Amino acid sequence: MPRTILVVEDNHADRTRLEKLLSDAGYLVSTAENGVQALASAKRSKPDAILMDVNMPEMDGFACTRALRADAETKDIPVVLVTAKDQKADKAWGQMLGAKGYITKPYTEEQVLSQVRAL
Repeated sequence: MPRTILVVEDNHADRTRLEKLLSDAGYLVSTAENGVQALASAKRSKPDAILMDVNMPEMDGFACTRALRADAETKDIPVVLVTAKDQKADKAWGQMLGAKGYITKPYTEEQVLSQVRAL
């Protein structure tokens, strides 16, 4: 089960909500506001898991997941996409890029925790 989780979310309210939810559940949480920050943070701190938004400035979650998978240092960190994009094509694309889970917004706290526990 993951102990440290990187939350990647450009929306302050969503980022804070996920951070509090996971912290309250006993996880150590770090945050990033976009894919560029997420790549740097993942290489530096090697989190056990990453919860990643898709629609973000600079580098979106799909591109960041692809970059994480392509890097030997970060390729084994499981990524769960957390996004408002709920089309089958988006979910399929996320899986093709190597995401281990997909949560659509709005989500329940239990959806997030069960996905994290399943990693």
